Amino acid sequence: MKLWGGRFTKETDQLAYAFNASLSFDKRLYRQDITGSMAHVNMLAKQGILTDAERDAILSGLAGILEDIEKGALVPDETQYEDIHSFIESNLIARIGDAGKKLHTGRSRNDQVALDMKLYVRDEISELNSRLMDLMDALNDLMKEHAETYMPGFTHLQKAQPTTLAHHLGAYYEMFRRDLSRLADTHNRLNECPLGAGALAGTTYPLDRNATAEALGFDGPTANSMDSVSDRDYLIELLSDLSLIMMHLSRFSEEIILWNSNEYQFVEIDDGYSTGSSIMPQKKNPDIAELVRGKTGRVYGHLMALLTTMKGLPLAYNKDMQEDKEGAFDAIDTVLVCLTLFTGMLKTLRFHKETMAKSAVNGFTNATDAADYLVKNGVPFRDAHGIIGQLVLLCIEKGIGLDDLPLSEYQKICPVFQEDIYEAISLKTCVEKRMTLGAPGELIERLAKEPAI
Repeated sequence: MKLWGGRFTKETDQLAYAFNASLSFDKRLYRQDITGSMAHVNMLAKQGILTDAERDAILSGLAGILEDIEKGALVPDETQYEDIHSFIESNLIARIGDAGKKLHTGRSRNDQVALDMKLYVRDEISELNSRLMDLMDALNDLMKEHAETYMPGFTHLQKAQPTTLAHHLGAYYEMFRRDLSRLADTHNRLNECPLGAGALAGTTYPLDRNATAEALGFDGPTANSMDSVSDRDYLIELLSDLSLIMMHLSRFSEEIILWNSNEYQFVEIDDGYSTGSSIMPQKKNPDIAELVRGKTGRVYGHLMALLTTMKGLPLAYNKDMQEDKEGAFDAIDTVLVCLTLFTGMLKTLRFHKETMAKSAVNGFTNATDAADYLVKNGVPFRDAHGIIGQLVLLCIEKGIGLDDLPLSEYQKICPVFQEDIYEAISLKTCVEKRMTLGAPGELIERLAKEPAI
């Protein structure tokens, strides 16, 4: 059944009809569509546009349709209906008769679908928040467990300074905390109700838009009816949020992939989150991390697609906007499953503490601390920098680290060095003496005091 057709004299071409239809993907909006319709019908009755009997019949019919869809007793037929709106309205009319024909009074599919998508996105933001918090809880647990697990910190993929695994993981914790904040901002901006905007210019019926907005949990109604039906900013903003979440997951995945390699051996991925090779029996591949990294491009693509779709559209509604749904649905689904799998993988990782600490020692990550030792003993930093550079070169020639260089060799280059240099450049000292806010030493102290960061 179509919700239009009175002015047409011939049937729509079947290929054109299928090309135009959206039920194959917007059927997932059935709950939001029914919820919005119920709020709309209650308002119509309150305003005297429907009788109480008509309201009750429609509400009962919609409740029955919702129950049957969720039980699987009523399945949207993509060959018979154009979209989820026509499917629900047609079934309503079939069940309750003429009263069902009054459901659409005072609204258009334009404000109806805008409402459905906002309700859907709002629900999905809540689920995204939940899974992000699960990931952050897992990170927090690992940080407390590895507060004093030493490892090299890197710049340019070169060993730079010693740090802790907790400090490294804490950087990702901060990224995901910002992701939560961005989702909250998106929720706040989208939480205005478009219902009652009609096709673009409102309606002559005495609708109470504040009542429907309140009933549906919005902060209030949208301010401009044209913007109400043509706005997809909130979806673009959501896709941007999702792209950032995926970027953070991808960076983290890349590091896990590196750390899992034979060259690093910092970590072992659990068998439950790895796969093997069809030809090489020794292989254990980090496929989940690689797929998360790969699916990041998929989510980026949906963001760019919607930006491109919207960039040239005049006001108000255009059918191009139907292209918002499949990309948004797929991006949300992708991020949700990536968050779930990544969290599971993270919880089961096994970190090789001794390998990580040895890597930090062997990489001259304590060179800066050796320079600081000289500065604290009166040597200008620029001179200290040059002295330590000479010592590093000497250690490279001898195939040893600064910790293993005899004091006599230190004193040949600079007599300021004393026996306490070895304490000053130990991993424990290098890490724990870094007590500025946000540094690894400060984090060790904070984790010892607080149940969560």
